[in-house]
Amino acid sequence: MAQVICENDFRGGCVRIPPSKSVAHRQVLCAALSRGKCKIAHVDMSEDIKATVAAVTALGATVQYDERTGVLTLDAEVLGGQNAVIDCGESGSTLRFLIPVAAALGVQARFLGRGRLPMRPLGIYGELLPAHGVQFHSQGGLPLEICGQLKSGVYRLPGDVSSQFITGLLLALPLLEGDSEIVLTSPLESKGYVDLTLSVLRQFGVDAAETPQGWKVPGGQRYAAQDCEVEGDWSQAAFYLCMAALSPTGASVEIQGLRKDSLQGDKACVELFERFGLHTSWHGELLSAWNPHAEEAFGGLSGFTIDASQIPDMVPALAVCAALSRGETRIVNAQRLRLKESDRLAAMAEALNGVGGKVEASVDGLVIQGVPWLCGGVVYGQNDHRVVMAMTAAALRCRKPLTVTDAQSIRKSYPGFFRDFISLGGCAHVIELG
Repeated sequence: MAQVICENDFRGGCVRIPPSKSVAHRQVLCAALSRGKCKIAHVDMSEDIKATVAAVTALGATVQYDERTGVLTLDAEVLGGQNAVIDCGESGSTLRFLIPVAAALGVQARFLGRGRLPMRPLGIYGELLPAHGVQFHSQGGLPLEICGQLKSGVYRLPGDVSSQFITGLLLALPLLEGDSEIVLTSPLESKGYVDLTLSVLRQFGVDAAETPQGWKVPGGQRYAAQDCEVEGDWSQAAFYLCMAALSPTGASVEIQGLRKDSLQGDKACVELFERFGLHTSWHGELLSAWNPHAEEAFGGLSGFTIDASQIPDMVPALAVCAALSRGETRIVNAQRLRLKESDRLAAMAEALNGVGGKVEASVDGLVIQGVPWLCGGVVYGQNDHRVVMAMTAAALRCRKPLTVTDAQSIRKSYPGFFRDFISLGGCAHVIELG
């Protein structure tokens, strides 16, 4: 366990954003399903990516990682087999992507997990997979055992559950003999993540045709081995945009490594922080962000209503900015955040209120009344990487030092976060507690 003590020092500067965890999950799985040899560049071995790498290794792939170059080499000429134990750690993406993939390969698999992952919902697969040839044994979470061969057909599921279920099916169904169709019974949320999946599938030579209700997925397709590179992570960029918005001195942040044309839905964070009052501009491939009104009351920032249905991972960073913006901010359609590494709605309300914020958690979001400064103190990170990083940004507008527990949780997605924060002149003392 660890805690981090942060102060409101911050001078800004340039930071290279880490590679996208969302893209890396998908590229690693597509590379494995190609049953060939692939090299994936710009891979950051966060705990979640380690879980997906361990999963494809359990299915028979051979994986090597060069820490110096960040290149992952994957050879999956032998993939599948009879039995596999797949430890997903705390990664919901690994679990929900791999269940239908293992079923499509005909593998008898046992899935394990830690933290809150065993409690995260899997009911969609519990309904769909047994209707398509797969036995599904679970007491409501993990451990979970599956066996049998997944069969093609029509897969009906709601669009307002985690898009990870849809991605898992899009990865698996092309491997089957017959054609399949995914039919959504309610509007799609987190569409950007599905678009990202379809883009990576095309990169590896696999296609799915969009329909008014979902997608038609031809069977009998073969993944083509490809060398590729992981693009920068927009979901992590949000924390630095938040810092630029909150810096009391107007310190600017320049972010390298992002694609302006990315399909990551979290790219919407730029527009949202601009609505608060942040200024941004692109200079080639460099994104600059600064607050020209930083010395005004509330930093010149103003609240508004945010629909989080398409960008749930942005909520912690947006909530921190809202807590220090003039007026009221309402974050709505974020109910799925109650089922993440923590109940993120409750966690952010508790953390911000604990240091002088005015936040009320609703059934599906947050109602936030802005204050000009937070007081500092001790808050609980809830073993949630996004809560910890968001509250680190909040320290820029705390009058006294802010201590955040569970600092080690950043390893899940961004192991180098505190190093990069300090490189921008941030003050963060990480204390290992044993």
